[in-house]
Amino acid sequence: MEARAHLRHARISPRKVKIVCDLIRGKDTKTAEAILMQTPKAASKLLQKLLRSAVSNAENNHEMDPDALYISEVFATPGPIMKRFMPRARGGANRILKRTSHITIVVKERE
Repeated sequence: MEARAHLRHARISPRKVKIVCDLIRGKDTKTAEAILMQTPKAASKLLQKLLRSAVSNAENNHEMDPDALYISEVFATPGPIMKRFMPRARGGANRILKRTSHITIVVKERE
């Protein structure tokens, strides 16, 4: 049995989120939460909240033991990109891409 939590349209680049995802993949939930608390990245705050949600989903919806949970999958995929323009010299403009992410955490129970 597995429990999931999704965060959609997070205003952070997936490239930045994947760095933090690699730190916690395969770890048990207590260890992962400790790692996220000590990681000085913007994505760690989002992932910490999402991890708590996944653990809560497992406990309340699937009657899993919260102490036996581990992170089986965690990934970030690109969401919609907001396109903006920055005025430049001589009437020109540069495009600015404001990227978003869809983040998913899947927790399972260890046998």
